[in-house]
Amino acid sequence: MPIYDYHCQACGNRFETLVRTGVAPVCPQCQSTALEKGLSRIAPAGKIEAIRMAHRRVAAAQGHLDHYSPSDKAKLLKGKKNI
Repeated sequence: MPIYDYHCQACGNRFETLVRTGVAPVCPQCQSTALEKGLSRIAPAGKIEAIRMAHRRVAAAQGHLDHYSPSDKAKLLKGKKNI
């Protein structure tokens, strides 16, 4: 389910929402379906890297990286510079 940005033509509200296939989105403020789909901004690279590293640390703590050698595991947990 993708997240889209919308602008309501009826009340001017700007919002983002998850959109399921076959379901028409409605404005959460006025319930109108007269919506204009906008372009979503992507997350800045620094935030994406931080999220990725947080997931790797959790995976390592749960043992999901145990099949890597100690040196490869250390590289994975150091971040972008060593990949």
